[in-house]
Order: sequence, then structure tokens, then C-alpha cells
Amino acid sequence: MLALVLVAAGCGRCGFQPDPGVKVVVPAMPTTLDWSYSDPTSWANYPVMLATQRGLTTLAPDHSVQPGLAERWERSRTATGQEVYTFHLRQDVRWSDGVTPLTAQDFVTGWHRALQGRERGEMADLVGADEVLVLQEQGAPPEQLKAALARTGVEALDPHTLRVTLARPRNYFLARLANVYLFFPTPSAVLAGRSEEEVRDYFDRPRDGHPLALGPFRVESWDRAGERVRLVHNPHSAFLPPLGPGERPAPVLTLMKSEIGPALYARGRVDFVFVDSAVALQGRRPDDLQQEPLLSTYFLAFNTERPPLNRPEVRRAIARAIDRDALMKGLLPAARPSHVLLPPELPGAATPEEAERLPHFAPEQARAELAGVPGLDRPLRLVYRAGDSFVPEVAIAERLAAQLAAVGVKVTLDVRSDFSAEVARRTAEGPRAYDFYLRRLGADYAHPNTFFTLFERSGLHQTGWETQKGGEPMDRFEKLLDEADAEPDEARSRALYGQAQAVLLDEMAVIAPLYHPDRYFRTRASLHGVDVDPFNFLSLRELRLSGTPAEVH
Repeated sequence: MLALVLVAAGCGRCGFQPDPGVKVVVPAMPTTLDWSYSDPTSWANYPVMLATQRGLTTLAPDHSVQPGLAERWERSRTATGQEVYTFHLRQDVRWSDGVTPLTAQDFVTGWHRALQGRERGEMADLVGADEVLVLQEQGAPPEQLKAALARTGVEALDPHTLRVTLARPRNYFLARLANVYLFFPTPSAVLAGRSEEEVRDYFDRPRDGHPLALGPFRVESWDRAGERVRLVHNPHSAFLPPLGPGERPAPVLTLMKSEIGPALYARGRVDFVFVDSAVALQGRRPDDLQQEPLLSTYFLAFNTERPPLNRPEVRRAIARAIDRDALMKGLLPAARPSHVLLPPELPGAATPEEAERLPHFAPEQARAELAGVPGLDRPLRLVYRAGDSFVPEVAIAERLAAQLAAVGVKVTLDVRSDFSAEVARRTAEGPRAYDFYLRRLGADYAHPNTFFTLFERSGLHQTGWETQKGGEPMDRFEKLLDEADAEPDEARSRALYGQAQAVLLDEMAVIAPLYHPDRYFRTRASLHGVDVDPFNFLSLRELRLSGTPAEVH
């Protein structure tokens, strides 16, 4: 009743106001509009950043890298093994004031700022980045830091030519440029001469057409208290979506947070809402429900340090005991069960032959391998996140417990609101306290590398597998990744990633993939091109409207 009263009132905590234009309910408001400085919760910033900015490259529907702000580039290696990219910028691109041109210096300024921002470690592939990062940790004087920044591998050869030097070859670099907004340019001519406080104010208080944008929208206002960001059409963008018959640009677009988004959508008060309840997805499917396959994998992780799961043969047997098809049946309108880490749509994913060699459903083999294993007489604890989401975690956990019971493995379920802390918690004896946990891994960019970094020695996998067999499998895994990242030949690189996947899933059986999630949402028929991209971010780059203006709220 309270929710309906709020909706009827059309204001208050529901976030709705009778403003014109398209209204989109998002899970979280941005934490910053400063795409270079950013912060660790950067996922909340992506809808605005992707709608207003652009990168040197972009991605085609098949996830291949295509030109973006750069119309072309050359790639070479130095005699000392460094990788050099020379980008030739488009000369028809203007910032949203319609006057200021895009220049190579915009990238130099932006990347130098990113090297000093809250996510500066993301820039570590650049030559000289290590020195800059160390100096900041040491609290070096500004003059010393400025000199080190000037030596990093990003330089403007002329207004339209940017040279980027990486410390070593990295074949995922072009894919990162397309999607990771830290690599987007900043309007250097506007920021020149401003103090750090003035630069912060420039991004934190949108006004008078600033901050400037390159995408089809720019930010007009940011109401932190009301939890809404108002975007307006940028007619000067070089990246306006083509309009079909009867279509027009969206002049005003408001992103808003609301706890009752579905109710607002049902009453026609908003035009787009995510369906983030797995329970809701099991009911009658609305006609306007849409689905976007994500470059993402949901998996079961093992505590490799705690008996009986400290033995890879036991972990492999448990992976073979899981019937992924039965696990997902009926839980979602559609599901993509899988026993591989890399989604099949990802460039460089495993071939069918490679996938066949990874542990997959073989119940009789699993039952025989688990018979009489010491330690399986105690219940094993499965930890998963509390709260509803587009992943049906409760049902998956319950079905996993039932499937493992069928092969003699007792499982108790532990739903946690403090999931991350619990997975990291250690027992008095040393190993972590859980036996299994459930987690979703999403790609940050369209490249196999993004799926493996979590499981490296420095990754937050919390499985303890870096200690197994004296660390030799982990060393070999990281060597395979390093070779794959540096390999220019796509076929050879893919084969090396395949070997790394086999070490992780088969030889050491650190995790057991379960399925590749999809994201569901509802949108009005008058909106075209609004979508969720494969990285689970709201995509507004292609947004157009049809029908009369009165039909859009």
C-alpha cells in the first residue's frame, strides 16, 4: 500500500517527477562524472559514461575491435620488446560545444589524470606507469611526479596522432580501450590552467553545457539528493545513431534510482526498468520483456586448502556430478548451462573439442570417484549471497545440494549478507572457513584475459589454489596467460588461453562453471536502441524514439 501511495503521489522517495522525456530506472546512481579519476565502484558510472563519451576503439556486434575515435592505427614492437600503437584520430570529431576539436592531447591529459586517480592500477600496462604508481605510494613531491608522468607511454605526436607505448605486448589492449572509460579522452583545452579543486568542481557541478561530451548525450544536471541524472541530446556528436522512418533523437533522458521501479513501470511513469528478481522471471512473461546474453559466467568455487576438497581429483569428481541442464531447468525464461569458463560468444573461447575435454556431467564416474573419500562424512558448507537478483541463487544452491547428495556428498547451505567477508574468513587452523561458494564473474572487456585475472595469484578468488603443489600449477597458469597476452597470432593465443582454462577447470579443478547469465529488462515500444550491453551495463548509445512526443513520459 505504501508503494502505491508513493507512486500515486508522483514524488518523494520513489524518485518520480513530472518531467518531460524518457525515464530510465537504474540500480545505482553514478558516484562521479569524472571518468578519468573514477573510483572502485566504477560499475555504477558506466551508463552515463558510455552515453556521453567514446574511446579510441569500439566493438562490433560480434565483439571484434573496430575504429572509434581513432580511424586507424599501426602496431609495432621495439627492439627491447615494448609494444607501440600509433593512433590516427578522426578529424571530424568535436566536443559537445560544437567548437572544441578532439586532439591527441586530450588523451595525454586524460590518461595522466587516470594514473593519479582512484583506479590508477588499471593503467599499469603503459611504459613508465610503474614509476608513477610507486612515486604516489611514496608521497613524492609534485614536481617529481609530473616529470615521471611526462615519461609515460602516452604522447601527442601532433594534434591528430597519438603514440602509446606498452611495457610489453598485450593483445587485449585494443579491447580495453573500447570499454574501460579510464582510457577515454578529456577536454584538455578546457581543463588547462585549472587547479585540482577547479577540475573537481568542473565535473561535480554540471552547468552551462559542461562537462563536455563526445557521445549522443551530455549531462545537463546531477541531483544527488533526488538520485537522478538528466541527460540531453548532443547534436554535435559524431556518433549519433542513424534514424529510421518515423524515428527521432531523445531530447531529454533522466536516469533515476527507485526501490519501486517495477511499480512505476506498471503505472506508465517510467520507460525502462531492469527485472532483477529471479522469482519475478518465473511468472507470466510480459510481452515487452527483453533478454540480453552477458559475457559472464556463474560458477561454483572450491576451498582447495580444506579437506576433503584439497584434492583435485575430489573437486573434479564433484564437477562431474553436476547436471547443469537440470540445475537451470525452469528457473529462467531461457538459460545457457555451461561447464566452461569462457562464454562461447567471446572471441577466443574454447572450441567444442576443447570443451569436451573439460569436466562435464558424468554421474556414474563421479559416484565411483567419490566413494570412500575420507572427509566426505561431514557436511560441506556452501556459501552464497543473500538478496534477490537476476541470478536465481537460492534455487541453484538448493538444487546443487540435492544433486551432490545423490552422489554421497552432504551439503549445508549458508546464505550470507556479509558474503565477501565470509568467503575471506579463515579458520583457527589456517584455511578459509567455507567449503564451496557461488559467484558470478562478468567480463570488463571482450577478451579472454578478463576472465582469468580473477584467478591469478593477486586475484580475489579466495580459493587458496596458489598454495597447491607448492605453487607450481599457479606459476604455470600465469605463464600461459602471459604468453597468451603477448602472442600476436590469434590462433596461437587462443590455444594458450585454452591451456590455461584446462589448468584451472580440469587439472586443478578450482571452480566448476554452471551457466552463462542473461540480463532481463522491460522497455516501451516507443524506445528503440536502448539495451543492456554484454558487460551488463545499460547502453543508451543507439537510443531513438518513435511515435508522437506525447507518447513518451
